[in-house]
Amino acid sequence: MLHIYTLKLHLFKQRMAKINTKAPVMFKPNKALNLLITELFYPTILIYPMRTLPRRDFLTSAAGLAGLGLLSSFDFAKSKPLLSFSTIGCPKWSFETIVEFAAKNGYDGIEIRGIQGQLDLSKCAEFNSPESIARSRKMVEDKGLRIVDLGSSAAMHLLDPVKRKNSLDEGKRFIELAQKLNCPNIRVFPNDLPKDQDRNQTIEAIIKGLLELGDAAKGSKVSVLMESHGEVVSMEMLEKIMKAAEHPNVGLVWDIFNMWSVTKESPKEVYGKLHKYIRHTHIKDAKLVNGKEEYVFLGQGETPLAEAFTALQKGGYKGYYSFEWEKLWHPELAEPELALPDYPKAIMKYW
Repeated sequence: MLHIYTLKLHLFKQRMAKINTKAPVMFKPNKALNLLITELFYPTILIYPMRTLPRRDFLTSAAGLAGLGLLSSFDFAKSKPLLSFSTIGCPKWSFETIVEFAAKNGYDGIEIRGIQGQLDLSKCAEFNSPESIARSRKMVEDKGLRIVDLGSSAAMHLLDPVKRKNSLDEGKRFIELAQKLNCPNIRVFPNDLPKDQDRNQTIEAIIKGLLELGDAAKGSKVSVLMESHGEVVSMEMLEKIMKAAEHPNVGLVWDIFNMWSVTKESPKEVYGKLHKYIRHTHIKDAKLVNGKEEYVFLGQGETPLAEAFTALQKGGYKGYYSFEWEKLWHPELAEPELALPDYPKAIMKYW
């Protein structure tokens, strides 16, 4: 009977080759697994109708085939990474354009950092009422996408009482909006270590801010994620803050370039130390031109992305790889019509 399975596996591989050729971006590994099991076993049950195959025997047979090496050439571990892009890369696009583009270009999600230049999402027409929020969520979900992160401007390092309250209030508004949009994360900044503030006092303020927002998100499915950003980018400092701010609803956005460009710390070591906190990533690349950093398309710069991606893959990271093309802050960068379609293709070279 084993020769039948071998033949079916051969036919299955041929079908997979055709699927991957026709639609490599939309191909889902879990569909491949379901199809493989169906191809290998269901027709075989029809060939031997006198015997019913219980579910336990069915799964045992699948495991047995894997043990015999028949499935070794089909590597389920190397599944397609979850891809998203930040709207910071397309500051002039409407929300409808953003959603349509993401769906057509192989993305799984969208990270919202403002719409058409408005960074306070509560002031955007797409999110300023229960009705508009519901419409926006439906528009995204109807395309098979998800809003994966809301990028706030909330900064945890502020000590001035008025500025600090405004910042924390913004974080809480973003948490509420994220819940309504079924969005798993909001981003906050550390952000700086001002010279006119005591360093230890500033770090303590960052920790307290994260815990306050974590408590505001308690009971929800929303995580408050501090980005490795500004002056708070060394793995030692980030580990100190995240340990002190340990909370079910608090985590970290690992911006690989932000950290490496300042500290030159090995991404492998960074991940080894911070992996338990990393729930989202920001991906970009750059190179040094005339002594200045210049953003380039993925894979064309000097950022050790291969080392970082390998660490994430081997470590079992399940979150999104979110492309940050900082067009909003750097208008001289290539247009989003060029940069954003390139990313899903470029990142797959690392898989």
